[in-house]
Amino acid sequence: MTLMKTLILTENDVRRLLSMEEVMGAVELAFAEKGMNRVQMTPKGFLVYPKYNGDARAMLSYLEGLDISVVEITNVHENNRLKFKLPTVISTVVMLEPKNGAAIAIMGGTHISNMSSAVAGAIAAKHLARKDSKIVGLIGAGAQAKAQLAALLALYGSLDEVRVWSRTKQTREEFLEHFKKETGKRIARIIPMERPEDSVRGADIVATTTSSRVPIVLNDWVQPGMHFNCIGADAAGKQEMDPAALKRAKIVVDDLGQASVSGEINVPLTQGLLKQEDVFGSIGEIIAGLKQGRKSDDEITVFTSTGLALQTAVAANIAYKKAMAHGMGQMVELW
Repeated sequence: MTLMKTLILTENDVRRLLSMEEVMGAVELAFAEKGMNRVQMTPKGFLVYPKYNGDARAMLSYLEGLDISVVEITNVHENNRLKFKLPTVISTVVMLEPKNGAAIAIMGGTHISNMSSAVAGAIAAKHLARKDSKIVGLIGAGAQAKAQLAALLALYGSLDEVRVWSRTKQTREEFLEHFKKETGKRIARIIPMERPEDSVRGADIVATTTSSRVPIVLNDWVQPGMHFNCIGADAAGKQEMDPAALKRAKIVVDDLGQASVSGEINVPLTQGLLKQEDVFGSIGEIIAGLKQGRKSDDEITVFTSTGLALQTAVAANIAYKKAMAHGMGQMVELW
């Protein structure tokens, strides 16, 4: 019997191996593959832990043309930081060899998950936001808000203004500290806001990254030409935008089935305020040239991101190949 070894990569290993630019290119290709119906994905499966204020999600994908397959397990526990000093979101990725189903790698996936979600927002901005976008508003100031801004900087190179709102002053201050080296250089100015309205009004691109179950972004604040990356609504019952604003917008999803049950559109669909017919299409269809992105400077565009295992798959594949080439990680025999 031929023994097959499995590569183990820690979160720190993965951080050292991945760059925003290469992950962005890989995820854009993966979206296009999905747009061309060359990807298999299972619906996101959920387990809920009510007494621990948390849940677990399992996602599987196989990119047939690229021959990459992963299983991603993501936990979201709102009390993790206070009780356990752990991230709110923890992910683990298992890479499978399509030829025989063996696990060729197991790696910490939290950084991969953050980065792949961040580049999805930047890719959406590339195809849906106005080309002259220079003002970014952020609703939320946690890890994903930081990742979203980093991805937009990778896309645009520089920004005139970043406005950041969060529920607590502490997270805003931590955000400012995180980006202090960029202030005055790639970001002309970063302004902490005490009201979400002040982050939204007049922005070119707005990224929402909270776990809210009631709308934070109100319809009156949404102006023609704006683009929204809705990242935080990733489970049933979560929403960050006023459904009336969604009705005015061109809505683009990562995956219609998943977005309908766990994305920004899930609550308005359940309440009958939106219909699936109100969704314009998927980002993969736009990248593949099957549908047109932004048509005019006055159009309001919304990208509903739920996080697809195919995004994780291509990012994990980059980490795996680079680790193997440079002898990083630990090889173990599981069988």
